[in-house]
Amino acid sequence: MENALRKKAKELLEKGEVKVVIGYGWNKRKTRTTPVFITKPEDVEKLVFNPLCVNNLSLYLTRKFADIKALGKPAIVAKGCDIKTIAVLISESQLKREDVVILGMVCNGVVYKQELWKGELKPEIMPTKCHNCDVRNPHIVDWTIGEKSDFRSPDEPTGMVFDKIKELDKKSGGERWGFWIEHFNRCIKCYACRQVCPLCYCERCIAEKNMPQWIETSAHLRGNLAWNLKRAMDLTGRCTFCGECERACPVNIPLNLVNQKLALVVKDAFGHKAGYDEKAHPPMIVFNLEDQEDFIK
Repeated sequence: MENALRKKAKELLEKGEVKVVIGYGWNKRKTRTTPVFITKPEDVEKLVFNPLCVNNLSLYLTRKFADIKALGKPAIVAKGCDIKTIAVLISESQLKREDVVILGMVCNGVVYKQELWKGELKPEIMPTKCHNCDVRNPHIVDWTIGEKSDFRSPDEPTGMVFDKIKELDKKSGGERWGFWIEHFNRCIKCYACRQVCPLCYCERCIAEKNMPQWIETSAHLRGNLAWNLKRAMDLTGRCTFCGECERACPVNIPLNLVNQKLALVVKDAFGHKAGYDEKAHPPMIVFNLEDQEDFIK
């Protein structure tokens, strides 16, 4: 699989069809993978693909990384879950489909630590998003690399995140409030969740505006609550469950819980799932006369 990836990347660079290949490479100790940017055909040997390739590289297609976009037309090594994010970026006019070459990687799941993987991928060590993945065979690509997966996702979402959502849904409003207050109280306002999210692409974040100031800058409960709820609402109907925000959070706030709870609400209310069709706009940013209104209370 890696050889096929390197061969295609080298071909694209040699023919001048792309100027940079955004992919994964080993860190110095070969304990984790890290994003790499290949601009020379002879450097394609640095490209790797394995269960440690966790990062959502679509982040580098956004305006946050204008220096990378300035290199020229990119090719991107993308898992199916990453391609869902690219689809949302295209639907929101942040990227034109013809401006990027997508090297879709057939993926059987990822893990966050090498000591867990040890060369063998077991379901119990994969994150919830992998248990429910229905795009292991990438769906929007220019080239597909890898043998087709026969994995079938469950009809109903399962795993730790969705089990916890069901558990919280059974609690009273006061108990749910207490649960989130406890977690949001730990927030240190580092904004790692924002920085790692490809869908947080505003040139100036509302958290940095002070005329008027909607989000208090200090790391105290009032400002923390406003920040986390505002960001969750911004991602409603857009989040593709790449999981990078929770993975980047230094104080382990369970951000996947709130994001996926809202995703379930949007699915029930609008029949929309983010990231499957680059021509479908997220329901919270368009008006449709055929939308149901039974969720309005």
